[in-house]
Amino acid sequence: MGSKLKNFGLIGFGVVAGIAASLQYSALAQKMGGGPLPLEKLSEFSEVFGMIKSDYVEPIDDEKLLTEAMNGMVSSLDPHSAYLDKKAFKELREGTEGKFVGLGVEVAMEDGYVKIVSPIEDSPAYRAGIQPGDLITRIDGAPIKGLSIDDAVKKMRGEPNSKITLTIARKTEDKPIVVTLTRELIKQHSVKGKVIEPGYAWLRISQFQEPTVEDMVKKINALYAQDPALKGLVLDLRNDPGGVLPGAVGVSAAFLPKDVAVVSTNGQVEDSKRTYFAKREFYVNGTGGGDPLAKLPAAIKTVPIVVLINTGTASASEIVAGALQDYRRAVVLGTQSFGKGSVQTVHQISADTGIKITTARYYTPLGRAIQAKGITPDLHVEETADGDGFNALRSREADLVKHLSNDKEAEKEAEVEKTAVDELEEEKRLIALAKKSKALEYGSKDDFQLAQALNHLKGLPVKLVAVKTSDAATSPVTTAATAAAPVKSKADKKAEPKKK
Repeated sequence: MGSKLKNFGLIGFGVVAGIAASLQYSALAQKMGGGPLPLEKLSEFSEVFGMIKSDYVEPIDDEKLLTEAMNGMVSSLDPHSAYLDKKAFKELREGTEGKFVGLGVEVAMEDGYVKIVSPIEDSPAYRAGIQPGDLITRIDGAPIKGLSIDDAVKKMRGEPNSKITLTIARKTEDKPIVVTLTRELIKQHSVKGKVIEPGYAWLRISQFQEPTVEDMVKKINALYAQDPALKGLVLDLRNDPGGVLPGAVGVSAAFLPKDVAVVSTNGQVEDSKRTYFAKREFYVNGTGGGDPLAKLPAAIKTVPIVVLINTGTASASEIVAGALQDYRRAVVLGTQSFGKGSVQTVHQISADTGIKITTARYYTPLGRAIQAKGITPDLHVEETADGDGFNALRSREADLVKHLSNDKEAEKEAEVEKTAVDELEEEKRLIALAKKSKALEYGSKDDFQLAQALNHLKGLPVKLVAVKTSDAATSPVTTAATAAAPVKSKADKKAEPKKK
């Protein structure tokens, strides 16, 4: 059990289920040296506990009270730290392995609701006709407005063969759609791709899981088998919520020069101060087996690349985009990413419970902090030719309550006026909004950002959006030719490992 848990220590971004990386920190032992515990507050806690037990309107179980106390203590830190009860701990392990019991949907948050990015093929959601762009407004009749994406996903998970009822807003329907589904074991495939046209391929990674690196190698080899003379590759990381850190390092290493630094982390604990390199030991769990990247065609190191990102690009996917951008290995195209630049560590508390706690910030090879800022694209291209659709309504890391600050630069404060809206009126407004926005299937002929990425690879004009100079990328790259050749600058050399 212990060795298995070490395979999901560092957590990326838990949108689908909570997913983890490869190492554990010894934070708990070191934290105890911070001074004596405040006895007065412990006494107050004991008194509050006693009052609830004696005075609350109905009896409350001791275990429930203590569990909720731990949950509140951890969740008060930041949006990504959490106490993991038996159910959450089990789901975390399942998500890491790429399988879970649920409905089979890839989701993101839109305007306070859950948006279907795409149903997984041959899943309950797929068979029920749930479509990309659908918005889930209620789960089992209860409104989900105001829930976090993690809480909404928890409600959709459950035991095999159990039923769940979803209320859905769809752009083509005037009234909400109500559908009842039966949960079942879902096996995810995080990598897909195809040759778009002769010479140009599309590779999409929807989430970073333990099998992602090997799955990516198989898909790239299949693409080259179909078209050995690829002249350009589009790496699609849109709405990729992140995942296991080794997956991000391995995907980056596939395209970068050998042994260069991919990402570094820094936190209070000594073990959190690390640099991860494009070496086998940083993306392959365990000591056995060969290097999956050795099976890739040599051309993958030099083929021109465009990386697609948007507001749903978070954590591990931001690591990949940032590393390829820093080394000028790829042009990043799209809109500003989410900005989740922190690392979570899972500590096991009992045989089937634990805590997920933020232990470090991560940085690109050039030392850029992504936390609460995100990756700025080299080419700012909206989701559609007419604008960014739902993407403009999305929240980012900086919008989350109690988010961790960016330690490299001051954050801009903005006051947002919030008003209470009647639930029924809100659902009507949401349906009207959905009707104006065309559901997008990534990789389709209607994918505007993909079309612009192909234009860039071909040297054709790209439809850009004007951005302020202060928002420009650190190292903007504007041609496929420069993107194909890694640049050795002083900053690049600083990011490389020292030779011993």
